[in-house]
Amino acid sequence: MPEKLLNDRLLRALRRQPVDMTPLWIMRQAGRYLPEYRATRQRAGGFMTLCKTPELACEVTLQPLDRFDLDAAILFSDILTIPDAMGLGLSVVENKGPQFARPVRTGSDIRNLGVPDVETSLRYVMDAVRLIKRELQGKVPLIGFAGSPWTIATYMIEGESSKNFSRAKGMLYGQSDLMHMLLDVLSRSITDYLNGQIAAGGDVVMVFDTWGGILSRDAYQEFSLGYMKRIVQGIKAEGRSESVPVILFTKGGGLWLEDIAGSGCDAIGVDWTVDIDAARRRTGGKVALQGNLDTAVLYSSPASIRRQVAEILAAYGPADGHVFNLGHGIHPDIDPDKVAVLVDAVHELSRPFHARK
Repeated sequence: MPEKLLNDRLLRALRRQPVDMTPLWIMRQAGRYLPEYRATRQRAGGFMTLCKTPELACEVTLQPLDRFDLDAAILFSDILTIPDAMGLGLSVVENKGPQFARPVRTGSDIRNLGVPDVETSLRYVMDAVRLIKRELQGKVPLIGFAGSPWTIATYMIEGESSKNFSRAKGMLYGQSDLMHMLLDVLSRSITDYLNGQIAAGGDVVMVFDTWGGILSRDAYQEFSLGYMKRIVQGIKAEGRSESVPVILFTKGGGLWLEDIAGSGCDAIGVDWTVDIDAARRRTGGKVALQGNLDTAVLYSSPASIRRQVAEILAAYGPADGHVFNLGHGIHPDIDPDKVAVLVDAVHELSRPFHARK
């Protein structure tokens, strides 16, 4: 039997069911903009220690819920846990980002990769999910997540963050058979990983396709969306008594909303480059929509934040299936007091759109 939640707004919205107000959570809501997070990270001694210690991951996951009336918790982890478990030697360098000691660049490199067992090499993530779920005590749903195969592949091939993705795109166009081989093992790994998070207690899962938007339409269909469809199918095929909602988010993917809506996902994350009303019309009610306030709005005044929130709510209108969020992750230098303004504004100003006659 699925756990009964005290606040199930998010699940209802993702299933396009009526709610009393628009639910809200924030991408990277557990992060550097919170002083309590910075204190915990300092105590941990490093980002990867924070990720790999379930008690600390649980602590920072819950921190934003202690401050704000959010409608969901999201697991604190990283999209690169899978390649780390594959033995690529992940480190996170301060002010530089992730780096791999052993990048993947040849057929031999790719053939040596195996699908990690989620209860051995990734057990720390599953233990964190179990612990967070227990500590939440049914207060709100827990969101699990993974990076998309294409996004993870770019880091594995480049060995670090990139501006032009020359190695990854070079493989895509010049050695597409190798790219498909890599994306295949990643899609199988991500499917197991997300199903593992669900089995450990996750109520919703989200796939972050951070770099799908750098691709051409044809390349996006073949090398990004095609593999995310496999993941959705692999999650839905588990035959659970109640379907776990799956959110797909391609940053810069506004050109392909219709295609994403046909993937079998339950919801699409929308960045701020797309009008939410247009997104709703283009997807034809097939999916819920998540988004899509420009993160930079949180640098402005409380009155401006409320005005921007009101505009997005009005654009979406009284239809079901809206989850309010930022168009991407919150910036580290955002004032937490501005987040409180955002949360209160969404809940207050959305109520009239959900009043039933």
